Amino acid sequence: MLMLLLAMLGILVLASVVVLYVAYPHRGRDVPAAPWVGQAMRRGVASLPRLEEETRPAAGSGRAQQPQQARQSQQQGR
Repeated sequence: MLMLLLAMLGILVLASVVVLYVAYPHRGRDVPAAPWVGQAMRRGVASLPRLEEETRPAAGSGRAQQPQQARQSQQQGR
């Protein structure tokens, strides 16, 4: 029973952090009454790895395409 309560508490905390991030720092705004929270979230997100525009896979193809090639294939599909 204790493990269930701790798991639920952890889930609620994680969901709250996600909602807080989407509501403020993701939009470029500071969190009211706690601007340090938004700054910490921005630093955390900035440290995560990202895919560059050139290496993103084209939708549905499962392989990476250059941005120009992706646009051409989308236009041909119309």
